[in-house]
Amino acid sequence: MHLKNILEQINAVTGSLFTSKVLEERAEKEAESESSSDTAAGDQIYDWSAGLEDTDDSHLYFSPDHGNVVFASAIDGWGFGIEHFAKLYSQKIGIKPAVLLKTLWGDYYLNTKAKKIMKGDQSKGKKPLFVQLVLDNIWSLYEAVMKRDKEKIEKIVTSLGLKIGPRESRHADPKVHLNAICSQWLPISDAVLSMVCSKLPSPLDITAERVEKLMCVGAKTFDSLPPETQELKSAFLRCSSEETAPVIVFVSKMFAVDAKALPHNKPRPLTQEEIAQRRELAKQRHAGKMAANQGKEVSEKPPSENSSEGTGSTGDKKGEEQQLTDQMDVVTSKAAKQEADNKESFIAFARVFSGVVRRGQKIFVLGPKYDPAESLHKLSPQCSATDDLPSVPHMSCCTLENLYLLMGRELEELEEVPAGNVLGIGGLQDFVLKSATLSTSPACPPFTPLNFEATPIVRVAVEPKHPSDMPQLVRGMKLLNQADPCVQVLIQETGEHVLVTAGEVHLQRCLDDLKERFAKIEISVSAPIIPFRETITRPPKVDMVNEEIGKQQKVAVIHQTKEDQNKIPEGIQVDSDGLVTISTPNKQATLSVRALPLPEEVTRLLEENSDLIRTMEQLSTSLNEDKNAHEINQKTMDKIKEFKQKLEQNLQGRKWRNAVDHIWSFGPRKCGPNILLHKFEGYKNSVWQCLENTEKEVSKYGDFDNSIVSGFQLATLSGPMCEEPLMGVCFTVEKWEMNKVGETLLTKSRDSGECGAVEHQESEDTVSPTSNCTVDTCSENEHEQSSQSVPKSLEKNSKNKGEVLLTDCYGPFSGQLIATMKEACRYALQAKPQRLMAAMYTCEIMATAEVLGRVYAVLSKREGRVLQEEMKEGTDVFIIKAVLPVAESFGFADEIRKRTSGLASPQLVFSHWEIISSDPFWVPTTEEEYLHFGEKADSENQARKYMNAVRKRKGLYVEEKIVEHAEKQRTLSRNK
Repeated sequence: MHLKNILEQINAVTGSLFTSKVLEERAEKEAESESSSDTAAGDQIYDWSAGLEDTDDSHLYFSPDHGNVVFASAIDGWGFGIEHFAKLYSQKIGIKPAVLLKTLWGDYYLNTKAKKIMKGDQSKGKKPLFVQLVLDNIWSLYEAVMKRDKEKIEKIVTSLGLKIGPRESRHADPKVHLNAICSQWLPISDAVLSMVCSKLPSPLDITAERVEKLMCVGAKTFDSLPPETQELKSAFLRCSSEETAPVIVFVSKMFAVDAKALPHNKPRPLTQEEIAQRRELAKQRHAGKMAANQGKEVSEKPPSENSSEGTGSTGDKKGEEQQLTDQMDVVTSKAAKQEADNKESFIAFARVFSGVVRRGQKIFVLGPKYDPAESLHKLSPQCSATDDLPSVPHMSCCTLENLYLLMGRELEELEEVPAGNVLGIGGLQDFVLKSATLSTSPACPPFTPLNFEATPIVRVAVEPKHPSDMPQLVRGMKLLNQADPCVQVLIQETGEHVLVTAGEVHLQRCLDDLKERFAKIEISVSAPIIPFRETITRPPKVDMVNEEIGKQQKVAVIHQTKEDQNKIPEGIQVDSDGLVTISTPNKQATLSVRALPLPEEVTRLLEENSDLIRTMEQLSTSLNEDKNAHEINQKTMDKIKEFKQKLEQNLQGRKWRNAVDHIWSFGPRKCGPNILLHKFEGYKNSVWQCLENTEKEVSKYGDFDNSIVSGFQLATLSGPMCEEPLMGVCFTVEKWEMNKVGETLLTKSRDSGECGAVEHQESEDTVSPTSNCTVDTCSENEHEQSSQSVPKSLEKNSKNKGEVLLTDCYGPFSGQLIATMKEACRYALQAKPQRLMAAMYTCEIMATAEVLGRVYAVLSKREGRVLQEEMKEGTDVFIIKAVLPVAESFGFADEIRKRTSGLASPQLVFSHWEIISSDPFWVPTTEEEYLHFGEKADSENQARKYMNAVRKRKGLYVEEKIVEHAEKQRTLSRNK
């Protein structure tokens, strides 16, 4: 009954998971059909049982008669499936094995008189068949061994045909004797292996869709791959181990093992020949020592004093030198041995998809960014790794030094591994960082790397306590990066070594590994570096006391207001609706930029399609550079068109009219969640250039549009609040004016690019009077600065090229445009209500009813927000789903365990970015706000606290007063 209850509980959990999955899929289909069809609400009929009735779930459940359950005892070393006993008793009882297989588990019993299997054991008070034929035998064996009934044990061992050694049978502990019998009678390894072979899918069962998905990285599709690469699909499906089959191996991760654990470093028992050899060596060494001692005695008895002194001194010197040499050799050998013992070795965890992998085989190592389409232009598909080949990006050749069979914690050396198996490969640490593809064919594509649910979000800066240990730290961080697939190692512009991990527990684990295994030095760790994002929102309609803005009476502001903090410099115009107009330092170009907040759906869409945006950028670049656009295929085009349609659906309204067609770039890094629009006349290029399959149009703005895009990229990479990246912001360039001198500059730079160098006389003739006037109108100070900063040779060269205005006293014109665009974006951002965005964890907590209040107290203290609370069916456990800022998560798990005495356990996973509602620059401005918050307004502003903390860490200016609102105090001594 106990075993039945266990299986029923497991099957109940499996059934509930299956039911929820089916209902979720059905709900998604219903939502899609509702969006596609415009049927009336009254015509819709909901039938929640239809999805479950149509789906077959019989293969999901565990039952011994299905062959997917093994009864085992790992302590005593036995295990079996009921098919083993079905075969055994079919011969004795004379019942077919198929019948026994169906009846051994269930409500059946054996009628010994009729020699028939009958149903209804419980109703008739009979023992179930499983107990009668299986468990009774095992219990009788246990009873005989534990009571040391020698006659019964001998009878059982003889009937089973086992051979038990005298050592096990005479052992003082009966468990040893029991283990020896059980491990021979019902070996657990055979039971598990036979179930694995019968139930787990064969490598030959791989589907064509899965093969295509493995072979396509990123946004690429199978049709876009070269024909030679597409032919390898048949090798995947055949999973052949023939000599002619190409070898294809995928390395999913690298894991570190102690060098002592490798098979060739382990001590092994000596053979008789090796023992004899060592005996001979010991005899020779002993004979040599005896001969040396005899020679020393002879040298101590000299014929004369003089000769004895000379030979004695010489012998002493030689003896001392020999002794020093021996000591040095011993020290060196010990140091080398210790270094070899401390060294970490990396084993590649891999699977063979095709061919046979052999030890010593030379093979191609293909990195995740390897592109077979580019390499096949340089290499022939029939070339091998042993040939002398030209260098190809992201491809190298290596020799497979060691192959290992992964036996739990043990490693067994192998000579070859056929297709369909999992193995460990040694000696790849210099060729593979985290994952790679190994193949004998250069046409093989790199496999899709593994995706991890946990996103690296928590950063710390690491440095050695002793600066001389810096090389060990660098080496240790490199090894940690290779060993952990979820960690990231960065070196920032400031020179800091940064570790990016998935959470607090993962961070502690990585730091322990760095100190104890990889670097083996003392390290100093900074406080966690929490990432934030900057954004803008719509102007709020109510103030901090929920009064409608604009209807209250303003009072004198004591604190410094936001307008005073963000003073706009001269020469920059900011309209009331947020349009910023700014000119380049040389006054040759004027830009007008406006910032708008993007809808949440659009920001989420941009984040989800970052790979597709990156592909669009690559396609546009290849079109502009006149490359063969072989990568553009129909499936990729369909994905881009679908992405564009979704953007158009989410960007509705008057202010977003035709906005999608005018998208100029995405940022930062040209694939981020921010958009740059162009709404000025005379410019038609956009990011959808790859859809039209046309080259970039030559406009009157020349190549300087790249400078505007670069300025936008810089602005979105570091915002004005605390130099963090922007998110969910749209910048619109509404005006880009160039005066005549600027246009002349553009034409000249274009002509110089097309025609090359222009002679000095021609350049003098082509300089327009306007440009001469402009140069003459420069102030004397500017002329002096330019003459000092720009060398004479540079001025001469620039005049010879006819580009006198390209590098004026303010630097190159393209650089001026970049800086101007960046400043325009920053001021446009400051003209709108700015907000910080915090990284959020999804927090799932399991707790009992007694500690529910304490869980809520810890969550509210750390700015958490409960989303859902539900009781687990059949238990008194509540499942609480909440969101928690990453910045407040440190020490959260420990605190919640302490407060609840270990009755609540949280699970944290990075979820999304969320806007912090409070304004970091807020100060009270109305009577109601003064009454509510007081004159000081010194209540904690969470957004300001985060912003100032980031600014302090980055060395930026923070406006803080050491003493604020000070009041006079009398000391006690004065009152006496």
